[in-house]
Amino acid sequence: MKRIKYILTLLSLAFALQVVSPPAVQAQCPMCRMSAESNLKAGGSAGKGLNAGILFLLMMPYFVVGGIGYVWYKNRKAESEL
Repeated sequence: MKRIKYILTLLSLAFALQVVSPPAVQAQCPMCRMSAESNLKAGGSAGKGLNAGILFLLMMPYFVVGGIGYVWYKNRKAESEL
C-alpha cells in the first residue's frame, strides 16, 4: 500500500509539473510552426492558440487512462473488502 501511494505521489507531481509549464513548452511540428508564423505575420490570429490546442490534445489520453485506472482501483478495493 505504501508503494502505491509513493507511485501515485510521483505521478501526481509529474502531472502537476506538466500542467504548470505549458507556456514554456513548444509542441509544434516544423510545418505547423511555419504555418502559424506566416499567419501571424500576415495579421491573422489563427496561430495564437495552436500550441495550447496541441498540448490539450496531448494531455487527453493521460486523463482517460488516469480515469480508467482510478475506477479500476476503486472497484478492486471494493471487491477485496467483501
